[in-house]
Amino acid sequence: MTGQLFCGTSGFAFPSWKPDFYPEKLPAKKFLSHYASRLNAVEINYTFRRLPAATTLENWVAETPASFQFVLKAHQRITHFDRLAVSEFSHLFFKAIDPLRVQKRLGPILFQLPPNLAADPDLLKRFLDAAPDDLRLAFEFRNKSWFSDPVYRILSDRRAALCLAESEKLTTPPVITSDFVYFRLRKPDYTPGERREIAAKAAELRRDGKDVFLFFKHEDTPAGALYAEELLRSNA
Repeated sequence: MTGQLFCGTSGFAFPSWKPDFYPEKLPAKKFLSHYASRLNAVEINYTFRRLPAATTLENWVAETPASFQFVLKAHQRITHFDRLAVSEFSHLFFKAIDPLRVQKRLGPILFQLPPNLAADPDLLKRFLDAAPDDLRLAFEFRNKSWFSDPVYRILSDRRAALCLAESEKLTTPPVITSDFVYFRLRKPDYTPGERREIAAKAAELRRDGKDVFLFFKHEDTPAGALYAEELLRSNA
């Protein structure tokens, strides 16, 4: 069975995307609905700093098509303060985002770990053992010590994804650990040739039955959103 492609950007609330992505006179309250008419997923950074209210999630669902997916960044208390230690707060976070799961609008949850958190496979295993087993979890490691076979095996055992992040500072090894693949493409720009390579890789993964979640970096310009739209068209 061919996998699905979900593609977008990290965030959507950028007036500077006018007029090339958002119409010049579009009010900010209509940004999400317009975004969702052209792209089919968004990576939400809002949840990194606060727990979302149920009414906020309900509004997001109401403003987007039934096929649209919300990919959430885990709260900083889990990743940066508790540093993956199992805590009551992690349970509160999973409970807070449950309305999206119930509505089948919740994509993967991204755990972006701080660069000063070195590899601790036992810590990762304990966290995964305590997490709900019906959610898709992805981990962006920003310390190279995590890139090792023991870590990949723990992720594979839980069917959690190694987030394939690419930036000017660090590129994650292209190791697939789950039935879905999560790309974060953070370089300032991608040439037409690079975008064709990305499209070909996404198509290959989909043929292998993998769902692909791919997010370009948001910038002052709408280039990332336009790249994502181009990619969706090429993989239609």
